[in-house]
Amino acid sequence: MDAVTAAVSRLDEEHFRVEKLRLEGPRADEVLVRFTAAGLCHTDLEVAAGNLPTPLPVVAGHEGAGVVQEVGSAVIDFRPGDRVIASFSFCGTCRNCLRGLPAYCPQHFPLNFGAQRADGSVGLRDAAGEPVRDHFFGQSSFASRSLCRPSSLVRVPETQLPDHVLAPLGCGVITGAGAVWNSLRVTPGSTVAIFGAGSVGLSAVMAAAVAGAARIIVSDPLPSRLDLAARLGATDLLDGKATSAVAAIRELTGAVGVDFSVESTGIPHVMSDAVAALAPLGSAAILGVPPPGADLSINAFALLEGRTVTGSIVGHQAPAVLVPRILGLNLRGRFPVELLVRTYPLDEINTAVEDVRSGAAVKAVLIHGPA
Repeated sequence: MDAVTAAVSRLDEEHFRVEKLRLEGPRADEVLVRFTAAGLCHTDLEVAAGNLPTPLPVVAGHEGAGVVQEVGSAVIDFRPGDRVIASFSFCGTCRNCLRGLPAYCPQHFPLNFGAQRADGSVGLRDAAGEPVRDHFFGQSSFASRSLCRPSSLVRVPETQLPDHVLAPLGCGVITGAGAVWNSLRVTPGSTVAIFGAGSVGLSAVMAAAVAGAARIIVSDPLPSRLDLAARLGATDLLDGKATSAVAAIRELTGAVGVDFSVESTGIPHVMSDAVAALAPLGSAAILGVPPPGADLSINAFALLEGRTVTGSIVGHQAPAVLVPRILGLNLRGRFPVELLVRTYPLDEINTAVEDVRSGAAVKAVLIHGPA
């Protein structure tokens, strides 16, 4: 077993603990990846807090970027030296996977949140020889090296972007962009309201600009994020703390409402606002992860005017299709994802968490040093 450095979430511990662990070699159906960067996502924080049913202790991380070091004997799609982005796991054989919608695989939850192999084993041990859960989203990229499922990996085409910019494409960036392009199918000349200007919401801003939306309204309580939204294509900015977003949107649109809305906060009343801001025939995409058991309250009569509400998971499209599209746009200066990123060494992960929670960092990305 080889030594790796990883940020571990342990039961009843508020902070991540950076530890030296021991890692098995890859089994026949696994890929060993040396991760150089990993985005810090809200889902990782929810797992660490015990708000999602992923067993602890676990090495989380589901926005990884790095290089393939070794492949199992049954792996045919990757080889050592491949540069990869790690996203989510899927079975690859069900109806939804086969029609290009792997995020809706019936096995999505056990494959991504179960943090173990199919046989219940794990590949990590701590200093005391005790097992530590891995295979989180088929990657556990908070470790400097990890055993990955091939379905979680996307080979990176030629790009000048460094790994710390590539890493967020594994989840947050494709979630926001894909909701605009694939779930809502935003049209040229339309109006779009985006609630929340974190990495998901700002990716939605960039995607809406690419789609040709005529008006992109962004609501967020942080002035720095609104400023960044304007740089990325927003046409109207709303102080989400001081303003009724729905009333302001109706005023901006002549009491009509918007054609499309995107919610990325995970706050139930903001989800309701995203629906209430719609014009007749408008569509809202709900992306945020709400507290367990939360309900969405909407006006049932308003739906009779053709309004629709949809959930959307990690871009509503296979990452192997969506990631290259974003990279191509970035190469032409039309999707500057690098403006979202702030980097931290892995051993400063708890500082990164504080900055994410305060809003000081839009997308915190952890940098791995030597294993």
